[in-house]
Amino acid sequence: MTLFVLPFPAIDPIIVAYGPFAIRWYALSYIAGILVGWWYAKRLVANQRLWTPAAAPLKPIDIDDLIVWATLGIILGGRTGYVLFYDLARFFQNPLEIFAVWNGGMSFHGGFLGTILAMVLFARSRRIPVWSLIDVVAAAVPFGLFFGRLANFINGELFGRATDVPWAMVFPLDIHQLPRHPSQLYEAALEGIVFFLVLRLFTHTFHRLPFPSFVSGIFCVGYGSARVLVEFFREPDIQIGFLAGGLTMGMALSIPMILFGIFLMVRASRQPIPTGQNA
Repeated sequence: MTLFVLPFPAIDPIIVAYGPFAIRWYALSYIAGILVGWWYAKRLVANQRLWTPAAAPLKPIDIDDLIVWATLGIILGGRTGYVLFYDLARFFQNPLEIFAVWNGGMSFHGGFLGTILAMVLFARSRRIPVWSLIDVVAAAVPFGLFFGRLANFINGELFGRATDVPWAMVFPLDIHQLPRHPSQLYEAALEGIVFFLVLRLFTHTFHRLPFPSFVSGIFCVGYGSARVLVEFFREPDIQIGFLAGGLTMGMALSIPMILFGIFLMVRASRQPIPTGQNA
């Protein structure tokens, strides 16, 4: 039994409200992630040293035009994924709640698939190499993951399993009021900060951007592995619980990502070294 529990910082999820209109940290986290990711992706495209000896197959203006497509992919995909993967029965009974995104309920894996679809459609409309575009965006995603997990923490949602570690917290939304892992902060650190540094190592030190799909493979393997690890500390969604073999839904959705990422890395590694011409 833990002898010391850190107090949960009671931060109001609503930053400011005026009548029915409210600005929430949850929404602001998405805006911040998209804007900072957009800025970083433009820097990657504009830095020709990262694409040597070939020239970058896309331009910063392409990233400018992509932001609307990507935003729709994140929101529509994230919400659809949450509805289908995590709480289909509830939304089937109350379909109008599907549109209440301000109450939370977004799936990373759904947003991941939605954003990929948006990028594929955008790249084909611009005649841009699809995998090069996905690689650039993948390298910028940790910003959104970092801000999003901080917003989960502020909301007091997606908390961890019961524990007796010295930094355990009691979350207001926990009906059992047990000391728990602040797993949202674990994810913010691992999926946001550590993951960003790993991806930057491969884009800036190992120069993997000229090899289409390699950085995307690193993203899939890295995020999938980080998510599986954190799931050991995160409380499973109450409406789902544990799956067969003690897996959680987050694990079940992440394992295919890891396998697909390995495939992408192997596929990219077999490509010839760029010689100044973009494939």
